[in-house]
Amino acid sequence: MSVELVKNYLSAYGLADRVIEFEVSSATVALAAQALGCEEAHIAKTLSFMQGDKAVLIVMAGDARIDNSRYKLRFSQKAKMLTPDEAIQYTGHAVGGVCPFALPDGVTVWLDESLLRFETVYPAAGSASSAVRMTPQELEKASRSAGWVDVCKGWRPGEQA
Repeated sequence: MSVELVKNYLSAYGLADRVIEFEVSSATVALAAQALGCEEAHIAKTLSFMQGDKAVLIVMAGDARIDNSRYKLRFSQKAKMLTPDEAIQYTGHAVGGVCPFALPDGVTVWLDESLLRFETVYPAAGSASSAVRMTPQELEKASRSAGWVDVCKGWRPGEQA
């Protein structure tokens, strides 16, 4: 059901036809990359956090990890991920399909700079067996992001995860 909401949402951006549905799970970065036949880094994973009483989504490259000190410096608080039940409650999407589209009012989306090194990225499309092909610029527009942040580690050459 959530993937249909995402398709409807993306139609306003001319991107609904880019949604890909799989017969296999794409709930993890590794599974999504396998289903798509791409490198894990090209998967635009969406992690959900609590900031005050609101959900915040950070979309990052599949090979990136949250850097707690950068996160705290940027958002003035420790990174606190939503539980699976909270993810559904606050985003409308289940873990494995959380994406920056068709979100309830009040959810803020930030995009991590780790995505900018790619021409094409693949965020989930509302289910644990879907993705959507887009450029980082299309992702920025369609996610209605609040902007780009640098809160991840492990993706820069020579940097440890």
